[in-house]
Amino acid sequence: MHGSVHAVEDANLTLPAGGTLAIVGESGSGKSTTAMAAIGLLAGNGKVSSGSIMFDGQELVGMPESTMRRIRGGQIGLVPQDPMSNLNPVTRVGQQIAETLLTHKAATKQNVKAKVLEVMERAGIPDPAKRAKQYPHELSGGLRQRVLIAIGLACRPKLLIADEPTSALDVTVQQVILDQIDEMTKELGSSVLLITHDLGLAAERAQHLVVMHRGKVVEHGHAKQILESPQHPYTQSLVKAAPSVAAARLLPESFDPAPEDLAPDDTAAISTVAFQKRDLTPLVEIDGLTKVYPIRGQDDFYAAKDVSLKIPRGKTVSIVGESGSGKTTTARMLLKLIEPTSGTITFDGKDVLGLKGRELKDFRQRVQAVFQDPFSSLNPMFTVGRIIEEPLQAYRRGNAKQRRQRVLELMDQVALPQHFYRRYPTELSGGQRQRVSIARALALNPELIVCDEPVSALDVLVQAQILDLLKDLQDELGLSYLFISHDLAVVRLISDYVCVMKDGELVEAASSEEVFTNPRHPYTRRLLASIPGNELGISVEADGTHV
Repeated sequence: MHGSVHAVEDANLTLPAGGTLAIVGESGSGKSTTAMAAIGLLAGNGKVSSGSIMFDGQELVGMPESTMRRIRGGQIGLVPQDPMSNLNPVTRVGQQIAETLLTHKAATKQNVKAKVLEVMERAGIPDPAKRAKQYPHELSGGLRQRVLIAIGLACRPKLLIADEPTSALDVTVQQVILDQIDEMTKELGSSVLLITHDLGLAAERAQHLVVMHRGKVVEHGHAKQILESPQHPYTQSLVKAAPSVAAARLLPESFDPAPEDLAPDDTAAISTVAFQKRDLTPLVEIDGLTKVYPIRGQDDFYAAKDVSLKIPRGKTVSIVGESGSGKTTTARMLLKLIEPTSGTITFDGKDVLGLKGRELKDFRQRVQAVFQDPFSSLNPMFTVGRIIEEPLQAYRRGNAKQRRQRVLELMDQVALPQHFYRRYPTELSGGQRQRVSIARALALNPELIVCDEPVSALDVLVQAQILDLLKDLQDELGLSYLFISHDLAVVRLISDYVCVMKDGELVEAASSEEVFTNPRHPYTRRLLASIPGNELGISVEADGTHV
């Protein structure tokens, strides 16, 4: 194809000094393109074809690159989305902050070390002298994001562009990072341009809101006013699709969970989920599951400690918690990808840990997984058809013609157009790639699907579509789900039961309704209170705005 594409068209927005403006919209709406145009970081084939970008009385469009370099980083700071791809993996983080300070003459060679520690401390990085000597891979996701904040604000810029600064972070870390940005920008008197697809975050953090769709601004104004009374159909669809802890569970009308469905045992940790009704026959029973990693010269690390839960047939049990809480470790032990140190896992009455040979192969086809990043979990060299067909080939299901027909049926089932059969993952959107992952997981007619953060990388509209798809497939096929997530609003929508993990231990387990309306453990309450736009953690509100 030849010709030009208008990624952004006739966009108008104004950011007052010292204020915060949020741009919201799905992928491809033009949010990041608008921001990158302001700092001259468009892709090589991109250019501002018309219009004006005024910053502090200066026209940025057509400005010489040598002048733009002084403004970029010095007067306009940037906090990008992914710290691992935006930090140099072979350079210590202190050196990377120092480079910014020296480039913009905000420090001299004599005082740069002291300035680096000062900036790191201001960004809320604990023990800055130690952290400055570390490499990015030695820091947690939250600390890496703080390093990016430190770099973005190191030269005390008048404007900070924060491009999805917390989308990959847990809700509690997200709150800390956003608080840190607020605190630093207020101290410096900086304005903030916040780019996000999270409406709750936009409602909580921004005074002004711009909604973009297909490269155009479709609505703008006061954040509270827009979210309370959206005028444009697209904004209305965003507000409607936004998951909320105040929203109802995606349930058929006939389902009426009662408190006795989930009766925790008498232990203080509320660590066991006991199902008492006959229709809640457990497909999976996990008891006392523990995973210990020995560390030379230090105490052993317990990735999971005495985890006990049950997954009923045809229901969804979610595990929530921060990074490092043990969610994924528990899921990987259930999938038999890692061996537990102790404990038992029973699937349909059989001991999973003792399975070998043919029995293990049978288990593998009855339990499938959908992972967080649909791009890295799909082979980029395979077409969509081949990706979905791969499990059928591995288990020698049917001949080539029958397998092709089964693949087309699966594509219909997950609402993928059949002409995608010969496309590659790079030609699909994030939501379409995730549908391919789900189709592949369904190929062998599994009974349990382990969903490890399956929608965390997706925009709110695509996220809603995938959640609806998972629920429809559960109703149609009687699937059971183990749903791993740090997003409590998503968990509220998809779950029958919720287990909360902290530091490798299960601290609370109850029905979804019970956890969200009457949380017992202080940690659960803290998780709920950390949701963007959520005042007290029970309903999602920001100054009375329901999202």
